[in-house]
Amino acid sequence: MALNEKKSNEPSKAVSIFWKIFLYAWGAVFLLIFLIYVGLFGKLPSIEELENPSLMSSSEIYADDGTLMGKFYLEDRVNVQYKDISKHVVNALVATEDERFYDHKGIDPRSLGRALFFLGSEGGASTITMQTAKNLFTNNWSTSNILLRMIQKIKESLIAVKLERNFTKEEIITLYLNTVAFGDNVFGIRNAAKTFFQKEPDRLNVQEAAVLIGMLKGSTLYNPRRNPKLALDRRNTVLSQMVRNNYLPEAEAAKLELTPIELN
Repeated sequence: MALNEKKSNEPSKAVSIFWKIFLYAWGAVFLLIFLIYVGLFGKLPSIEELENPSLMSSSEIYADDGTLMGKFYLEDRVNVQYKDISKHVVNALVATEDERFYDHKGIDPRSLGRALFFLGSEGGASTITMQTAKNLFTNNWSTSNILLRMIQKIKESLIAVKLERNFTKEEIITLYLNTVAFGDNVFGIRNAAKTFFQKEPDRLNVQEAAVLIGMLKGSTLYNPRRNPKLALDRRNTVLSQMVRNNYLPEAEAAKLELTPIELN
C-alpha cells in the first residue's frame, strides 16, 4: 500500500518541478526585459532621439554649375522622403522581409512563434521595424555571444514598439531604406539606386527594385556586380515573393524572370 502511494506521488512531484522551472524561467525573462527597459544594459533612445537618428548623412559639396564635387561622411548615405522612393521598392521590401508589416505593431507574433519553435531554422522573427531599430540604435548586433545577442534582440523589440507608437508605417519604411547597408560602403536606397543603376530611387522599375531588395539578405553574396548569377536567382526569388503577396501579376513576373540584370 505504501509502495503504491509512493509511485502515485512521483508524477505529481515531477509536474510540480516542471512548473517551478517554467515559472522561474519566465520570471527571469521578464526581469531581464525590465532591466533592459530601465537602462541597466544601456539607455534606450528617447522620443527626441527617435525623431533625430544619430547616424550621420553625408554632406554633398556642389560647384556653381550644380556638379557634385564630393562628400564628407561617416557613412555615405543621403536621406530621401517616402514619396521619392519607387512603390516597387516598398512592395518588394514588404513582400520579402516582412509580409505582415502593415498588420503588426513592431513585433510579429507569428514569426516570433515560428522562430522559437524551429529555433530559427525556418526563418527569423525580425520585422522591418525591428531591423530599423537595429540599424539606428543598437550595436554589437553581429556578436556570437548568445546572452549579448538576446539582450540586443530585446532592445530591438522595445525600440520597435516605440517606433510603431510614434511613426507611421511609411515613415518607418523610409527610415529603414535610408539607413540599410547595400555593401561596397553603400548606405541607403538613394545611393544604392545611383551606384548600381544611375537612377534616383523613384525611377527604379520592378526588376531593379527586386535586385536591390534581394541584396539585403547578403549584400556581398547577392551583389550583382560581384556575383551576377546569384544576384539573378535572388532577384527572381523576390519577384516570386511579390507575386505571393499580390504585388505583382504572375504572368508579368514570369516574363521579368527571363530578363538579365542590366547594371549601369
